[in-house]
Amino acid sequence: MRLMQAPAVTRRRRPFFAPVWLSLLAFLALVVLTWSFWHDGRTTLVLVVYPGKAPLATIADPPITPEGEARAQRLVRLLEGSTVDAAYVSDDRLAQQTAGPLLEALHRAPVRFSVEQAGQLAARLLKEHAGSTVIVMAGGEAAGQVLSGLSGSTVVTPDQAQLYVVSVPRFGQARLLRLHL
Repeated sequence: MRLMQAPAVTRRRRPFFAPVWLSLLAFLALVVLTWSFWHDGRTTLVLVVYPGKAPLATIADPPITPEGEARAQRLVRLLEGSTVDAAYVSDDRLAQQTAGPLLEALHRAPVRFSVEQAGQLAARLLKEHAGSTVIVMAGGEAAGQVLSGLSGSTVVTPDQAQLYVVSVPRFGQARLLRLHL
């Protein structure tokens, strides 16, 4: 007598949920990729304000002139109500007195830096304030160093008060706009 053998299984078992899991995994990868591009794709906006030339005086660090006070008030009217995440002011008296009314209107405490630190300030701004709006008030050589560090181009320091708007995207080239106050 012959024993009957069970028929051999010819069909392989296919995982039923594999298409569902693969679709879910692809969706999650797309969400993570989109978020990382959005997070890293922010633009940093830096407003570099040159307070103007110091009047010819006998002291090394002269105070602000009446014309400089008028420019400071125009700057307040221009930027009042703006969203500013940080403010940096050089250690010379003219820059501090020009920035005073604006920072009071914006309710911001300034971070002071010296002229010697101006070369490293651009890298610090891009690292610590990526995607933010920052105001830098600096005169003379310090303003030129910050601008060249941000935009990559040499900027001649102007004779009159200027407002430079530097837009630094995460990807692409920086853009520089010069406005007269």
